[in-house]
Amino acid sequence: MDSPVDSAAGQLRRPRRVALLLGVAAFVIAADVISKGIVVARMANHPPIRLLGGFLTITLIRNGGAAFSIGTSMTIVFTAIAVGVIAYILRTARNLHSIGWAIALGLLLGGATGNLLDRIFRAPGAFQGHVVDWIQLPHWPVFNLADSSIVCAGVLVVLLALRGIRLDGTRAPGYRAGDSPHPVESPHLDKSPYPSESPYPSESPYPDKPPGPDASEPDYPKPDYPESRSKAAPSP
Repeated sequence: MDSPVDSAAGQLRRPRRVALLLGVAAFVIAADVISKGIVVARMANHPPIRLLGGFLTITLIRNGGAAFSIGTSMTIVFTAIAVGVIAYILRTARNLHSIGWAIALGLLLGGATGNLLDRIFRAPGAFQGHVVDWIQLPHWPVFNLADSSIVCAGVLVVLLALRGIRLDGTRAPGYRAGDSPHPVESPHLDKSPYPSESPYPSESPYPDKPPGPDASEPDYPKPDYPESRSKAAPSP
């Protein structure tokens, strides 16, 4: 585990990622607003446009609910939730030192702001406006770029959490700097490098010889040295 001194030193070495967060959010907001403006201007009285053999359909739907047309009768509630999410992200940004978290929160901030602008400025009224959805896939609700940005942010947040990466760029205790999401065992555990059981069979490899202290040793012929013969010969 990192000591408080090491953690403070690491934060000083890591620059804040607020600019990256705001840059990603601005890109998502611009793409969402421009795409919705084009769709509203061109598709108001136009039949749906089928592309890629019907895999992608460009259409126009007014959605009073949340992402993917969920909760269409709770427009004001979702507006308040979006405001709360934006305020929380902006407050968290002052402690942000991780590039991954900056991208994830930027995607979330841009998606929430893009749909919030629709709820504020579009019909039928302020903070009750319907969101413009225009992307349709087979067997999937109609959505927009802001919804896609929110989903991508959620996926990235899950990946960062699995890798133990925190907002300040450090890793949670028990995680290495590698890509493995599994906690690392303590290096102080006393583990023997040898297996607990011998890989060799306990039975004698020579079944014809009875077991004994020399049962595992092959019966090689002993060398007949001249010195042995001279010692064994009787003296005249």
